[in-house]
Amino acid sequence: MDRFPNAADVEFHSPLDLSRAAVAVLDAEGRVSGWGPSAQRLLGHAPEDVLGLPAERLLAAAPGQRPAALCRAGKPRGTVLDLCCRDGRILRAAVTFSPLAHRGAAATVVVAADLEALRGWELQLAMLQGLATESAVGLTIFDTDGIVVWGNVSTDLELAGMAQYIGKPASALFPEGEFISRHHPPDEDQIMEHVLTTGEPILGMHYRGRAPADPVREHVWSCSYHRLVDARGEPLGLFEESLDITDRYRAQERLSLLVRAGKRIGASLDVRRTAAELADVAVPQLADEVLVDLPAAVIEGRQPPTGSAPGHSLLRMHGRTSEEFRTSPVSYPPSSPQAQSLATSRPVVGASPPGTPDETETEAGASHSCLFVPLLTRDAVLGLATFRRSSNPDPFGAEEQTLAVELAERAAVGIDNARRYTSQHAAALVLQRSLLPQHLPRLSAVDVAYRYLPADSRVGVGGDWFDVIPLSGARVGLTVGDVVGHGMHAAATMGRLRATVRTLALLDLDPAELLTRLDDLVTQDSESRTDDVLSDQALGVTCLYAIYDPVSGRCVWASAGHPPPIVADANGAVALSALAPGPPLGLGGLPYENVELSLSNGSVVAFYTDGVVEDRRTDIDSGIDRLAQILAWQRGPVEELCDRALGALPPGPQADDATLLLVRTRRLDAGRVADLELPPDPAMVARARTLTERQLETWDLSDLSFTAALVVSELVTNGIRYTGGPVTLRLIKDRCLLCEVSDNAHTAPHLRRARRDDEGGRGLFLVAQVAQRWGTRYTSSGKTIWAELAIP
Repeated sequence: MDRFPNAADVEFHSPLDLSRAAVAVLDAEGRVSGWGPSAQRLLGHAPEDVLGLPAERLLAAAPGQRPAALCRAGKPRGTVLDLCCRDGRILRAAVTFSPLAHRGAAATVVVAADLEALRGWELQLAMLQGLATESAVGLTIFDTDGIVVWGNVSTDLELAGMAQYIGKPASALFPEGEFISRHHPPDEDQIMEHVLTTGEPILGMHYRGRAPADPVREHVWSCSYHRLVDARGEPLGLFEESLDITDRYRAQERLSLLVRAGKRIGASLDVRRTAAELADVAVPQLADEVLVDLPAAVIEGRQPPTGSAPGHSLLRMHGRTSEEFRTSPVSYPPSSPQAQSLATSRPVVGASPPGTPDETETEAGASHSCLFVPLLTRDAVLGLATFRRSSNPDPFGAEEQTLAVELAERAAVGIDNARRYTSQHAAALVLQRSLLPQHLPRLSAVDVAYRYLPADSRVGVGGDWFDVIPLSGARVGLTVGDVVGHGMHAAATMGRLRATVRTLALLDLDPAELLTRLDDLVTQDSESRTDDVLSDQALGVTCLYAIYDPVSGRCVWASAGHPPPIVADANGAVALSALAPGPPLGLGGLPYENVELSLSNGSVVAFYTDGVVEDRRTDIDSGIDRLAQILAWQRGPVEELCDRALGALPPGPQADDATLLLVRTRRLDAGRVADLELPPDPAMVARARTLTERQLETWDLSDLSFTAALVVSELVTNGIRYTGGPVTLRLIKDRCLLCEVSDNAHTAPHLRRARRDDEGGRGLFLVAQVAQRWGTRYTSSGKTIWAELAIP
């Protein structure tokens, strides 16, 4: 016989129950006088085989087993006997002898059952008794109306007395509790109705509330509900089993909180946002409010101060959520728990002392408990985090203090990283801005306005640059470029390339030639320094360079992978070059081509980087169309146009730098330019001097006549002597007096010092001495030697 039957076949009747056990009757002499069917089932003997026999005949030979003696005991007795079965087996059985007396006749009722089955039943009974009296699992029985019928000892202890709840509805047990599990009805009555109606148990529901025996501390139970039925399968009610899992639940919550903290805290590289992230993670699970107190130096990206009193001159960032976070000054008295926590670098539990800026009443309500945790890094104490409780009266326990310290450590690392990033970002911004033009020159050729919007601080500083470069002949060089990537290296690369472009521009190279040389320099630099980050970032840089001549109105430009300029004439007609840009710098192999435009007076030309016309929500074509529409309404100063163009950008942080350079062109008045073509005859030098003196008199610049005549004489003489062809003299009255002599030769003039006995060779030396600047620029048809004289 199985000692433990299948769980579905469990019977809780005793094997010695008269309805199930083997029953026989013995007379006063110990003979079998009655033999029931149950006895026959147990031992196999038929009644006719055993009636009248001494009971000892049914026993296996064993000393001390005397049924007759037990019959004469006069009171119920129980023992264990070895019984002989019909098939020859020996059955060890539990046997009870109950004497009977009726009208002077004595008899004994004998009840027997398999001893092994009895022991199994006794274990089941002990288990039930243990559940009722010793188990930590609370058991409560309800009738079909949800009325409390019974509860075990564990439930009695939780309710501080079960008797007072007998006959009351289930809702009376924990009136302020609530189910916190999902995917099930939140109401206990609905849960019970579902179990009673369907017979389906509901398992593992988490219930949160305060037990009457411990009203201060909030508990969490795992509750399961099962239907109770009678022998016919009709519902009798249901029972609830509940296990207090508060510690386990809180441990799981702490673990999930740490996982969430690892994902949330410190991801922003922003000090204020990191403090708000700490509050978002800790509220409301650990505290009702979180305060973060930091020195202003830390918020600004500098090292935390050392040597000052703890809690002196801090800035408090506080609020229940990141949206509510705000900043206010705060300081701690020397005896406050905050100062103690900072001084000892250990967490301190206490209440806010009166008179401090964090008094007991805040937007979270009156504080029941506060936990002060220093924000520590390996190098310093950054500040203090305060965890407040107002709605939760529970004090901070040891596990919660450990959790708060862990969160504070994560926040401290995030704040320190944000501080370092802020410092580096500020340094990169300073470097970048120092490498960009601080003041644009005032030129007769163009009106200029620019706007530079750095990328969001989380992205890092970019490598956009622009420049306006005065050139000879009243011309102006205009450039804009974009370095790949962000950060300090991008800013340094930008400054290096901008300086190189300016240097090459002052050589009076045309745009295509300038970009070709710049591309060669970048390629050579990257090959010679393969491990240099700056060289790597120079690869793929885009750049556009243009030259505008106010005398002719011509604008020549070339592009190395950069978007072409947008041109709007004085009537508002907008044009965009159809010529595809050349390859970015360092990726060349293909030549760069010049594009020539004739600009009317008052035209507006827009040079820009991709941050102006492209973002995550707008493709570059749509952005260019938007900028072109703004330029079509190009009335008003270029400063206003700049504001209008950048004001049309989508709101929010910039994913990339945005640089816009707007230029309104001017044509020089014909009366400010004088040209004279001279044949290759030395006698023409005198004519050139005469024309110069007359023109300067017309321009009211007679004070420059001698100097200008000297410069013109030397330049014209040099051109006629060394070229053998005609030369052209041009005088331009701009912010200075420009003297230019052009010829058809490509020979380079050389400045040298003549010896005392030399009869010639002093021409260019004299020009260099009296002119502000002088130089040579080359064209496809020859060269031009120019000199600039300051107008007094």
